[in-house]
Amino acid sequence: MANIKSAEKRARQSDAQHIANHAAKSDVSTCRKGLLAAVAKGDKAAATGAFAHFASRLDKAVKKGILKQNNADRRKARAHALLASIA
Repeated sequence: MANIKSAEKRARQSDAQHIANHAAKSDVSTCRKGLLAAVAKGDKAAATGAFAHFASRLDKAVKKGILKQNNADRRKARAHALLASIA
């Protein structure tokens, strides 16, 4: 346990950030699963909407510093290739 007041505050902030980051990553993962489910069904319209939602969540995670830009770009590229495979 921290002995200094600022260290205690930093520990509290770290815990709060960990929870927020985990929630955001979980949301991205949930969106990805929705996209995969839509692609598996072969529903182009639903898959397109799911892709837009997934890309939006990735961009928001990058903006908040949860994911790196290259990581999000790679995930979007793979998802887009998956979406293109439906046609």
